[in-house]
Amino acid sequence: MRRQMFLTALAAALMAGTSAAALAEQSFNRIATFPVVANLPADRDAQKKKTVAEIIAASEDGNLLVYTDSPQNAVGFVDITDPRQPKAAGFLPVGGEPTSVTVIGGKAFVAVNTSKSYKEPDGVLAVVDLAAKNIEATCALGGQPDSIAASPDKAFLAIAIENERDEELNKSKLPQLPAGNLTILPVKGGAVDCAGKKTVDLTGLAGVAPEDPEPEFVAVNGRNEVVVTLQENNHIAVVDLATAKVVGHLPAGTVTLEAIDTRRDKIISATGRLENVKREPDAVKWLDDERFVTANEGDYEGGSRGFTIFRKDGTVEYDSGNALEHLAMRIGHFPEKRADKKGIEPEGIEVARYGDETLIFVGTERSSFVAVYRDAGPGQAPQFLQVLPSGIGPEGLLAIPQRNLFVTANETDLVEDGGPRATVMIYERSEGAPVYPMIASADDAKGLPIAWGALSGLAADGAQPGRLFAVTDSAYAEARILEIDAAKKPAVITRAITVTRDGAPAKGLDIEGIAWRPAGGFWLASEGNPEKKDVPTHSSLVRVDAEGAVVEEVALPETLAAAATRFGFEGVAVVGEGADETVYVAVQREWKDDPKGFVKILTYKPATKAWGVLRYPLDAAPKGWMGLSELTYVGNDTFAVIERDNQFGDKAVKTLQAFSVKGLTPVEVGEKDAPVVEKRVLRDLMPDLASPKGYVLDKVESFAVDAAGDAFIITDNDGVDDASGETVFLNLGRFTVN
Repeated sequence: MRRQMFLTALAAALMAGTSAAALAEQSFNRIATFPVVANLPADRDAQKKKTVAEIIAASEDGNLLVYTDSPQNAVGFVDITDPRQPKAAGFLPVGGEPTSVTVIGGKAFVAVNTSKSYKEPDGVLAVVDLAAKNIEATCALGGQPDSIAASPDKAFLAIAIENERDEELNKSKLPQLPAGNLTILPVKGGAVDCAGKKTVDLTGLAGVAPEDPEPEFVAVNGRNEVVVTLQENNHIAVVDLATAKVVGHLPAGTVTLEAIDTRRDKIISATGRLENVKREPDAVKWLDDERFVTANEGDYEGGSRGFTIFRKDGTVEYDSGNALEHLAMRIGHFPEKRADKKGIEPEGIEVARYGDETLIFVGTERSSFVAVYRDAGPGQAPQFLQVLPSGIGPEGLLAIPQRNLFVTANETDLVEDGGPRATVMIYERSEGAPVYPMIASADDAKGLPIAWGALSGLAADGAQPGRLFAVTDSAYAEARILEIDAAKKPAVITRAITVTRDGAPAKGLDIEGIAWRPAGGFWLASEGNPEKKDVPTHSSLVRVDAEGAVVEEVALPETLAAAATRFGFEGVAVVGEGADETVYVAVQREWKDDPKGFVKILTYKPATKAWGVLRYPLDAAPKGWMGLSELTYVGNDTFAVIERDNQFGDKAVKTLQAFSVKGLTPVEVGEKDAPVVEKRVLRDLMPDLASPKGYVLDKVESFAVDAAGDAFIITDNDGVDDASGETVFLNLGRFTVN
């Protein structure tokens, strides 16, 4: 019952919209994104080498951030004196792999892994002067450190010495010695007392591998008690810092999960069940001196896909169960490729007091969002407040309540694949409604969230304002049409229509475009790809009825098929009805028979089965390639297209263009000298895509104008595959073609 009540509250919070009550609430919204690559010095190859942000801390005034960058064996600094304009503030090599950082006074204390091998673990504590940005002292740790935390009274440092296992050895089985421990270092007058180091033996506590505790994460409460997670052992210990004694320990326990996705099959289906899953917590934070909260990422044999509030005596006060997984499905962030593993993998936890509220932040590594909750006090379920979009792989979460700020450090850098880079993202708490999500789903008939992602095309109901239809692409095994109520904020996916053949879900479709037919149903543009086994080689047109049943499939003529490449149909539009119905199709990039810089606009007459060809002139891409991603009929013989490159960030090119076909006669397939349309820019979409204050996403693929004349764009989140899952859904206002 508690779980169902929580899910109901969660859904209500997402759908709250912009009511007067909502506007009176305090909420977080992203105000800036700092690309970590901007901090690399000139002698390091910024375009080829990974650079990341993992664990992050702030100066006591909250104006300077310091983050760990393990690939670069360094820490980086970000000046957030003006949090809306973060600036690169320095880069400091630390002589090994930094694993964690905390700040006391004007010093940053950095845990550094200097191990020669798994069997010879070693590490140091580097003391960094934040003003001079240099290392002023080091302490030998005698093992491989992971997490570090300072006591609230600034008298102690607690360091989890993990001595992590080799996952390639003996099928990664435990035990793998030497054992880790908890190391305590006194701090006096802001200086660390290396000679006063104490080592706390954590062996013999856990039942999984008692001789190999594998300490993971530490946090300190107001009584100078440190809670430490023994992740692979599914155990938690509490240690008194002053006496260096274990004062309590408890198993983290198990959870039985219902209504989750447990199969990697390219279908998001909340119908699976996992019984007695070990929590195996990673990050942990104290809520008060008696309670702490864990992020149950899992590592060894478990991972319960949620977070848990414990009392020191081992009592479980609250467990989120499947709530975070359902949230991921509802906002389009569910990583289906991880369904058979640990799902969304909650990894990071932060707790802080903002005003008179204690807030809990839960970061999901594989779904790249942060869920925010209000602690309701002992014995009460926390209240879900909102969700924040993050960069890919949020690792470090940092609250800066004295400035009403919150920060995420995002460790995934896809430079080798030409993808987005690692980032630090900054959010501010102020009066007003949350901006994100911009689109979320309602429940289906069974009370489960309508799961979605990879929105690749958009059409509007020509008769009903605010009613839109989106399609999903080959990121998923089954093509679907999603009905959207765009009049709500966030927009709400109210229904999912599966495309079917003979009553069964249609396989082998890669839907990239959709057009609403005045006569009923839809035309769909399926791209195809000769490089994939699960979709057809070539593009095709598919006509479906209003319930998604395939009525007609139209293959490419042989001449077109011979010239086609994998960059095929990307947009479709319908003009006219009955015998006058004409289907227009935008091809993404040049085919083999196209002049360089020109792509096809194809026409198809269902009444006569005749194809025709026009050509569209692409702008030159400053980097990468340029292509078309949508085609929308806007009246008076005029069409709008999205013309974009394949790049991320502020140097990308994303525009909305228009062209008229008035007076143009398409040539037959195979003929030369197809007429070239004359285009004009309607809107530079870059300011719109930059408005959410993240990095500019590459795939703005959907555009439609509803019956009231409002224009909408949507980005494709690639099904959360090498992507954050963030979807930008924007109402651009009333649309006019001058």
